[in-house]
Amino acid sequence: MQKQQTLFLEKEAQPNQEFDDDGRPRRTGTWMSASAHIITAVVGSGVLSLTWCLGQLGWIVGTLLLVGFAAISWFTCILLTNCYRSPDSTTRNYTYMQAVKSNLGGGLQYKFCGIAQYETLVGVSIGYTITSSISMAAIKRSNCFHKYGHDIGCHTSNNSYLLIFAAIEIVLSQIPNFHKLSFLSIVATIMSFAYSTIGIGLSIAKIAGGGHPKTSLGIPPQEGLSSMDKMWNIFCAIGDIAFAYSFCADTLKSSPPEKKVMKTATTVGISASTSFYMLCGLLGYAAFGNDAPGNYLTGFGFYDPFWLIDVGNLCVVIHLLGAYQVVVQPFFAFVENWSRIKWPESEFVNKEYSIGEFRINLLRLIWRSTYVILATLVAMIFPFFNAFLALIGSTTFWPLTVYFPIEMYISQAKIPRNSFTWIWLKALSLVCLLVSLLAAAGSIRGLVVSVQTFELFRSVS
Repeated sequence: MQKQQTLFLEKEAQPNQEFDDDGRPRRTGTWMSASAHIITAVVGSGVLSLTWCLGQLGWIVGTLLLVGFAAISWFTCILLTNCYRSPDSTTRNYTYMQAVKSNLGGGLQYKFCGIAQYETLVGVSIGYTITSSISMAAIKRSNCFHKYGHDIGCHTSNNSYLLIFAAIEIVLSQIPNFHKLSFLSIVATIMSFAYSTIGIGLSIAKIAGGGHPKTSLGIPPQEGLSSMDKMWNIFCAIGDIAFAYSFCADTLKSSPPEKKVMKTATTVGISASTSFYMLCGLLGYAAFGNDAPGNYLTGFGFYDPFWLIDVGNLCVVIHLLGAYQVVVQPFFAFVENWSRIKWPESEFVNKEYSIGEFRINLLRLIWRSTYVILATLVAMIFPFFNAFLALIGSTTFWPLTVYFPIEMYISQAKIPRNSFTWIWLKALSLVCLLVSLLAAAGSIRGLVVSVQTFELFRSVS
């Protein structure tokens, strides 16, 4: 009710350059900045595993899945943009969950959405922590290989790099208005393009250098793996691809209409991301064949030029430092807003302390620091790149990217039950659910197998 009153008063008042039509601070995003946010969120850890995915799936199935997931993500995101101001065209839905509540009610589906959404944010932040530590360790290993030769193992513990990443994120997490630092998404996007381009260039160089590793049109056979193990790897690869296509954002100003701009941003963002996915995955597969490493910048299919590999991994780290904040800030805001409503008089929750130009809030300081520490602890316990990313992708792609956008569109457009449109939308959702369940089974099995041979807190690259 308070939001509605604020909106009403703002509409009656004179236009204010600092506020949107809902009385909230004016959004300054455009289709360009929104596209940058999308690329930042999408082209992350996922692109690094696509070569391995193609190694499990082969040319035909791998390519079809890359294109298929991209098409489904684009289609459902277009449906989602129509839900920003629905069912009341004058009132914004400020969050994904609020859009679900407005269109589908506040019952079980609303609670399910909250669980899925925040599981995604938490899981992705842990995945980024794992990936960054592996990339930092790879820089050290690359220099070791250059100095001592490729026959030396040059193995190094990931834990120190996990702690370095966590320390930086604790500092970045204390910025109260992180959403205003749009330059961070721009820098992160440049970094994602940089390391993707480096990977593409290294793949082309490896292909041009000869060797011609074995590839397969169909599902590739792999020596030393039973048919059952191969099946689980295929399911895990599907989960890795699903992980690559998950995002939602609202950073747009209210004029021109958000949904029109967001549709443009979605098309640009997903098209650019998919182009890089195709280039990285297909060229990487051509370079490495069926024995492609799980992470093509840290698996040391490439050794030289060592400095270029170092630059690529450094770009990964810089990108994920920013992308980490993009994904966790909504979760931070959710907990802090809930706390303010629960304890409106608490100084611990609400009071801001000034230290020079910096503002410190005790809840923000303790809660955000604790979150980063716990996420890092989980990354130390489960530092398994491919299986962990597959688990996140398989458990969140269907509900957030497919199910809820389709259900909200059916409700908003009042599509008749059992009509052609209703049937094919439901069929699309069901197929995606079945694929997600198979991918989840493969990723869980991969985690179980990895844990059985893993010494706790002894992650080594």
